[in-house]
Amino acid sequence: MILAVVGIYGVLAYEVAQRTHEIGIRMALGANRGGIVRLIFGQSLRVVLVGVVIGVAAALGLARLMTTMIYQVQPADPLTYAGVTALVLCVAALSALLPARRATRVDPLIALRYE
Repeated sequence: MILAVVGIYGVLAYEVAQRTHEIGIRMALGANRGGIVRLIFGQSLRVVLVGVVIGVAAALGLARLMTTMIYQVQPADPLTYAGVTALVLCVAALSALLPARRATRVDPLIALRYE
């Protein structure tokens, strides 16, 4: 889980850093801090949701393979999949919050001056 948090945080922090110019323009045109947080947070969770869907599909496929290799392994336990999915989404939301909040601290003048 620590690896997931560090990975998600790293990708999202990099994405926010790459979009500093865009965020500066949005803030210069009058976007409020809540709108910026919702924008970054929403886009981040969409990416995480796609990853979760792909991960669950891969896990279901590999679980069926494991039933032939390991004795008494259930291929699809809905409670386990739902629990792990909820946990990953909560961790992703927490790790996306810091880069989203950091994006609101971008000074429009500095962001526009970089390029």
